Amino acid sequence: MSHVAVPIAVGAVALVLLLGLINTMMGGPGNTSQKLMRLRVLLQAIAIGVIMLALWIMGK
Repeated sequence: MSHVAVPIAVGAVALVLLLGLINTMMGGPGNTSQKLMRLRVLLQAIAIGVIMLALWIMGK
């Protein structure tokens, strides 16, 4: 399961980062940029948790 969860978590972070960059470059609303940045930080925390869990499982 960790072979699937880690790429999904990292991909979600990359997707939100890309959406935020596109919104900024296109001159989109600042409120949307703030929401995307908060979502990215949350997804990064989740991704770190998933990676740590995967490493812990692999170590057993």
